Formats: sequence, structure tokens, C-alpha cells
Amino acid sequence: MLSRNILITGVVLASAILAGCQESESSAAASAPAQQAPKTQVGVITIEKQEVKLTSELPGRTKSSLEAEIRPQVGGIVEKRLFEEGQTVSAGDLLYQLDDSVYESNLEQAQADLDSARATLTSTKQTYERYRQLKERNNVSQQNLDDANVAYLSAVADEKRAVAALNSAKIDLAYTKITAPIDGKIGISDVTVGALVTAGQSTAMTTIRAMDPMFVDLAQTSVEQLRQRTLLSLDHVSLGDQSVTLTLEDGSEYPYKGRLKTREVNVDEMTGSVTLRAEFDNPDGLLLPGMFVRGQINDLNDSEAILVPQQGVSRDVKGNAIAYVVNADNKVEQRILETERSIGNQWYVTDGIKAGDRVVVQGSLKIRPGAEVNAVELQRDPQTGRIVEANAATTGQ
Repeated sequence: MLSRNILITGVVLASAILAGCQESESSAAASAPAQQAPKTQVGVITIEKQEVKLTSELPGRTKSSLEAEIRPQVGGIVEKRLFEEGQTVSAGDLLYQLDDSVYESNLEQAQADLDSARATLTSTKQTYERYRQLKERNNVSQQNLDDANVAYLSAVADEKRAVAALNSAKIDLAYTKITAPIDGKIGISDVTVGALVTAGQSTAMTTIRAMDPMFVDLAQTSVEQLRQRTLLSLDHVSLGDQSVTLTLEDGSEYPYKGRLKTREVNVDEMTGSVTLRAEFDNPDGLLLPGMFVRGQINDLNDSEAILVPQQGVSRDVKGNAIAYVVNADNKVEQRILETERSIGNQWYVTDGIKAGDRVVVQGSLKIRPGAEVNAVELQRDPQTGRIVEANAATTGQ
């Protein structure tokens, strides 16, 4: 019985000691200072205003600055072809000779008709003058004088008609010699010697194209033009020099720069685009009509542009462009941006970011709006926008 009491007493004492220890540990833990979690480290870029040239890249096709389809103006058999296909011709060069025998005959007939009309005119004029003198002495009636006058006037008209017919015959004869109306490269002939051609036929005999200078017709959407007008309303945005750079079909850059010549005044209803015509020197003949090219036009200049690195911009579920900005309290803010276009590896931003904002470009996956962070300032190349000083402790997106 005594042993049992001793055992119970020992258990009670042990429980009391254990409770006291736990209470002491709880008091010590409550009195110890709280430890804060470390701040997330992010890389930021401080946004500054920049002067940039805004360019538009547009698809287009090359087109001859002058183009002449050669068609006959009189009918006949082709007797000669007097050019080499693909060669350069000058305005006035003889290209084709048609059979002119019929037109020579017509010219001789017209000349004979004119000679006859002039003889009749001479006779009627003399009769009229004689009747006029006789009338002054009352030796001829007024009716006879009037008839003589009418005959004379009719002869005058016949002579003019004969002159016109002679001129027309000369023109038709001249049209049997088909000449080049412009300087340029002449294409393949679609008719051969011995072929019959007719005046006003729909098929061209050949085509001459001026190769230097060369036009390039570029297609710009009406939406892009409206956006340009909106940008031009800003005080710091002005028109660019309108110079044009070409990229050829193989990806190479055309060595000569062009000039924007004109803009079409209407929108194509089928494509919703406006044609912009640029002019390029083509001394080497590298550009050929019909080539597909891409043109870069310096449309606008912005003296206070806001450029944000693309790695600092993402999209939300609605497709809005967003960026994280570290404010003066080192807390993260989320901004919705208006991105007008990309320039290299940067976004040209028109709203949502201003000069002096610190945009997170590294470590954005580890933060959320409102979080306090440790911002590490990074630098970027002013020409390319590439980040040239990155902290190894930060992680990119």
C-alpha cells in the first residue's frame, strides 16, 4: 500500500514539472522578437524619355514608272520587226513596219481629190467675181449673183474637206511605222512577221517599261493611318522624313533609299487599305516590275517616346498588356499599358507608363501587386534596348 502511494506521488510531481517547463518555453517564445521573411529581389529599369523614329513596315510590289502597251492604230500585215526583245529602246525608235501599200494609194487618192477641189474652187471664185462686177452695172440678176456666191462657198468647203482627207491619209500612212513612245526596256513580242493586226485590238503587240526610276506601291491599312493621325495630335510627335527602305524577296536590303511620292486618296473597299507610292532609283536594274517587297517608311518622329523592354511586359487573361512598377515605397503596382507598336526588343507605350517609373524586367514571376520588394537597378543599351547589366541574384521571367 505504501509503495502504491509513493508511485502516485511521483507521477503527480513529474506532471507538475513538465507543465512548468512548457509554460516557461511558451513565455520565452512570446518574449522573443518576431523574424521577418526576406524581401523578394527584382531587377528594374528606370524609364526615360527618348527621341525615336517611328517606322511602318508595309508589303508592296514594284511597278514601272512608265509603261506603254504597243498597239496598232491602223490595220495591216506586219512586214518587219525592228527590235531585239528585252533590249533598251528610245522614244521614236522604229519597232514594227506594216504593209503600207493600201495607205500609199489612199494618200495619192486624197491628193488627187484635193487638186480637183482646188480647181473647182478657182473656177467658182472667178465666176463669182465676174458676176459681182456685172451686177454693179446691172447686167446680171441678183439671183445669178447669189447662185455664184453659193457655188463659191461650197467649193471653199470642199477644198477644206479635201485637205482634211489628205492629212488623215498621211497620218494613216505614218501609223504603218510603229515607233516607241517612251524610253525603256521592251518586252517579248506577241506578234510575228506576217501576222495581221487591226486598229484598236485588245492584245498588245509588246510592252515597253521604264526601269529607272522604279515605283513601289505599298499597302497601308486605314486603321494604321488613323493611328498615325492620333499620334500626330501629340505635341512631341512630328512627321518623319518619309524616307523608304526596301527589303527584297530574299531578305536582303535594297542598296538605295526611296522617297514617298504620293498617297492614294481613297480606301480600297476589298482590302481596307490605302496605296502609298514610293520612288526608287534603279541604276543597276535590280528591281523588276512585279517583285514582292517590304518597305519601311519613317512616318513619324517622337521626341519624348516611352520605350519599355518587352521582357517587362506580359498579358493578362483579357489580352491587356500589363507591367509591374516599383513605387517610391518599394511596393509593386500593376499597370495596364497602351502599346502602339514594337521597336526592336521594346514596346512603344503611349499610356500606362511615364518617365521615372521603375519597371520590373527580372523576377516578375515571384511578385504580386502590393508586395514590398528589393529593387536592383539595371541598365540597358540606349541604341538596342538590350539589358547590359543584370544582377546574378535576380531571375528573369
